[in-house]
Amino acid sequence: MVRSNLKGRFIVFEGLDGCGKTTQAKMLSDFLSSQGVQYLHVREPGGTAVGNKLREILLNPETVLTRWGEVLLLAAARAQLVQDVIRPALARGEIVVCDRYLFSSLAYQGYGLEQNVELVRQVNLEAVGGLMPDWTFLLDIEPEAGLSRQANRRGLDRIEQRKEGFFQRVVEGYQQLAKDYGLIRLDGTASVQAIHRQVVTILGKKLILREECGDE
Repeated sequence: MVRSNLKGRFIVFEGLDGCGKTTQAKMLSDFLSSQGVQYLHVREPGGTAVGNKLREILLNPETVLTRWGEVLLLAAARAQLVQDVIRPALARGEIVVCDRYLFSSLAYQGYGLEQNVELVRQVNLEAVGGLMPDWTFLLDIEPEAGLSRQANRRGLDRIEQRKEGFFQRVVEGYQQLAKDYGLIRLDGTASVQAIHRQVVTILGKKLILREECGDE
């Protein structure tokens, strides 16, 4: 049983680069802190010494990787994060807020790179020992809008520099994953506070959180 002895809850934010998921993960973490809730905020790839090194390799525009090399390096970083950080936090009863998880690999490497999605899924499920999130929020946004946000902030990394067709396949992949896995879809073009209110409202019904997130 993959969730045996894990008392905490696992929340993931997914979507295209620039969709606002990182902001929402941070805002939810801050909100949980204000409620006195024990939580852990992590991001992918990264979160461990090994994962951070793999992140540098994966996102460096000068890195040359085969498609399956990319799949496996991401799975390796994810395996380390789950074993060393996420599972222990869940076992302690904490709420884990994660910026990306295995759905990113399915959307980006499976659908985006046109690899065998089922095989990508199997590799990643094995890497994380079958651990799946309790709730996953998918922020919907068009590729052009997301990449424009990223370019204006810090420039584009190796994956973000791919052609438009790649990102359209990623979008379609996320849409299919939302149907297959019941991802909670939110409008990524809405205001930051509006999205945050939706997240807290949805989770408030499940985690008994006080909904104190106004238009500050």
